[in-house]
Amino acid sequence: MIMRGFAILLGFSLTGVLLHEGLHLPLPGNVIGLLLFLAALFGRVVKLEWVEQSARLLTSHLLLFFIPYVIGAAALFPLLGASAFSIVVGVVGSTFAVLWVTGIVARKASPQEEEADHESFSA
Repeated sequence: MIMRGFAILLGFSLTGVLLHEGLHLPLPGNVIGLLLFLAALFGRVVKLEWVEQSARLLTSHLLLFFIPYVIGAAALFPLLGASAFSIVVGVVGSTFAVLWVTGIVARKASPQEEEADHESFSA
């Protein structure tokens, strides 16, 4: 049962990569495969029970998939060290920008009644 799920997931991933390479689509192959898989799930071509155990196993070991990226980043430490100030400013600045925009959007999205209630308490 679990091997069938892996085969289905890998099949969609391979199909996405082949479509990316063959048609020169602007999306990465794994994203195309996930979109195809999502369409197959919604179209009831693939049943969730077929892939559920495999997906659960893969997500429980998700941290292992990031090891190559961490090792690659460790190889770039000299380059990152030379640009450390720019990187820190960019990360901190973008974090505060996201928080600020999120606050504005949340304030605009909240109902007007709540603003009236807040104004009456602050006066």
